[in-house]
Amino acid sequence: MDDPDGYFSERVARTYDDATGDEFDPAVIAETADVLAGLAGPGGRALEFAIGTGRVAVPLAGLGVAVHGIDMSAAMVARLRAKNPLIGVSMGDFSSVRAGAPDFDLVYLVFNTVMNLTTQDAQVRCFRNAAAHLRPGGRFLVEVMVPELRKLPAGQTVVPFTVTPSRWGFDSYDVATQAMASNYVTLHDDGRGEFWSVPFRYVWPAEMDLMARIAGLEPEHRWDSWAGTPFTNDSTKIIATWVKR
Repeated sequence: MDDPDGYFSERVARTYDDATGDEFDPAVIAETADVLAGLAGPGGRALEFAIGTGRVAVPLAGLGVAVHGIDMSAAMVARLRAKNPLIGVSMGDFSSVRAGAPDFDLVYLVFNTVMNLTTQDAQVRCFRNAAAHLRPGGRFLVEVMVPELRKLPAGQTVVPFTVTPSRWGFDSYDVATQAMASNYVTLHDDGRGEFWSVPFRYVWPAEMDLMARIAGLEPEHRWDSWAGTPFTNDSTKIIATWVKR
């Protein structure tokens, strides 16, 4: 994309916080912030990769955690700064930008955003960058979906996730490369149709453990919800933490 804000430009930022998915439910956000605050510890310092509009960072800061962020979208960060101008942000790619000394208690990356890095090399750099910001004993947390390949019959590459009279959404998969895309078709009131697509690279839980090992991090928790329920064969997402020794 030519836009310096990438796929999270003003067009997306202006309605981002209006989304109705589970991740935007105030109760889910509060639970997420509570878990992150517990991992950061009393008086802890946390760094959010892809901090965006502050959906998680603002309530986390409200719990007494000193939060800093990294993000490349000026449009998204403008919304964050309107909510809480005291949260600092380093602008740029979270797989490479540095945001101070290696003294954070927690680095976290939520809501599938690790998949916005569309190559394995970039995802490995992300894990290394997280480790570079952590103090010894600090944690890196990733929340990400489990690829829905079980829903793909032989020869099919598309999984629908939204079907309404005016909006259709479907994920497309390339199993050979782990490339995928979320695709949206919207029918506007004036009869115009609009298509929008965002590329991703899905990542497996075991693959992330190897990325963590490359970065010098050791596995700790594997959950499938913010309530801490264990990750199983039937889990649709994973929330995992790794520790810097």
